[in-house]
Amino acid sequence: MKRADLPALSIFSAVASRRSFRAAARDLGISVSAVSHAINGLEASLGVRLLARTTRSVAPTEAGRRLLDRLEPALASIAEAVEIATAEEDRLSGTLRFSVPRSAAELVLVPLASAFTRTHPGVEIEIRAQDDFRDIVAEGFDAGVRFGESLEQDMIAVALGPAQRAAIVAAPSCLKGRCPPAVPQDLHDHVCIRRRFAGGGLYRWELEKDGEAIEVAVAGGLILDDDRLIVDAALSGAGLAYVFEAQVATEVASGRLVRVLEGWCPSFPGFYLYYPSRRLMRPVMRAFVDFVQG
Repeated sequence: MKRADLPALSIFSAVASRRSFRAAARDLGISVSAVSHAINGLEASLGVRLLARTTRSVAPTEAGRRLLDRLEPALASIAEAVEIATAEEDRLSGTLRFSVPRSAAELVLVPLASAFTRTHPGVEIEIRAQDDFRDIVAEGFDAGVRFGESLEQDMIAVALGPAQRAAIVAAPSCLKGRCPPAVPQDLHDHVCIRRRFAGGGLYRWELEKDGEAIEVAVAGGLILDDDRLIVDAALSGAGLAYVFEAQVATEVASGRLVRVLEGWCPSFPGFYLYYPSRRLMRPVMRAFVDFVQG
């Protein structure tokens, strides 16, 4: 490989990450033609096709994926080293990208990120609400958030906020003239708002009391995949909803929603921020972790 190929390798990584010449050019602040020229030159120099192009999409070839596997950690280390060497202690700057479940974004991460950026106006934080688990390293994220899940051995986990408790709620109109469920089995006699996971499966409501844990496959004609939509549907009287109690605290306090089976609603460990274990950590990421832990 020629030394002149080094800038083109960074451009190749950007195109592979964004799956687009145009998006990569926008991120890098250069023209699309400059990106295309760099990729063509790199492929000619290496003698292999790195990207498969169609009129609609761009994706790494097998050779491109093998190169990316080794290239991404090297580029990340270079970026970290440069940022550490040039960081000014009195003015933090840089961009952080997080992949998080929608519930974690709403309950903990958006408030933390907002407070952090107010303290450090030179920092940008991008939060992608993604309920399915992502390879944060391969997709160029600085960190992710998981809830009650095991983490890979090469990841560092930091507690992010307090424990969360489940709540089963409904609009008063939904229960009018009916006996509210007293035990989990009574849920089969009520219309419930079901949840679809990003992976395709339907959530079985997790309930627990006095050491007895059960899962209930509830029934109902409405299936949603977003917490806010589920709460809105419950407010409209569509059925019973299973959410985190922090998401409906205001509605319960005002009487717009009422809780049922409260004694069966379990608590879950809090969310965790996780990120790759690396020898070097970017100052902006270190500052955010310290902010979360402080």
